[in-house]
Amino acid sequence: MTFSNAIHSLSAIVLAGGKSSRMGEDKALLPIQGVPLLKRVCDVASSLCNLVYIVTPTPEKYQHLSLNNCQFVREVPLSQENLSTPTSTKVTLPLPHGPLVGFAQGLAVVQTDWVLLLACDLPKLQIEVLQNWVEELENVPEDAIAALPRQDKGWDPLCGFYRRSCLPVLNAFITQGGRSFQAWLVQHPVRVLSLPNAEMLFNCNTPEDLALVDDTR
Repeated sequence: MTFSNAIHSLSAIVLAGGKSSRMGEDKALLPIQGVPLLKRVCDVASSLCNLVYIVTPTPEKYQHLSLNNCQFVREVPLSQENLSTPTSTKVTLPLPHGPLVGFAQGLAVVQTDWVLLLACDLPKLQIEVLQNWVEELENVPEDAIAALPRQDKGWDPLCGFYRRSCLPVLNAFITQGGRSFQAWLVQHPVRVLSLPNAEMLFNCNTPEDLALVDDTR
């Protein structure tokens, strides 16, 4: 599979549902060298894929950005009944769920066999590396649900590729209460992607991180 052929059978999901608590403000909108971080990531994704799905509970916050080939998917909180209240006054409470559930909700609308998943806080993505990874997809065993880079801490689940066909097992894991990418991935075959430069996986989570990547501040 050449890159030019693969781009027609690949879409992307960008997750922008975090609370940015360590940053203190919405990191998706923070400018890196004058470009909002979410737009930087989406521009990279759209250079590789025909369609990019942005999964967020608040799409209205980002609709003013100039985002090419992007479509919003509103992230919906999971819920449970509050069993501590009397039956007559039971209320439904939202459950904190994290990126795994956001990914599942995005994956439900994907039409391509493979999807590139990216967090919105990756300012150092390298298109050339991602292109090489796309070309590696044809060598991924059929039983593997994903192709991801791996470091000492484990898989890097928010910068890699997943098969759309993994959605049923993902939903089953979530229904059973699972919320951890690492706990889910360890249950299934995953192809390791070569990682020539771990710097591209740098996450911008804090003001200190931001200072390292934006020399205009």
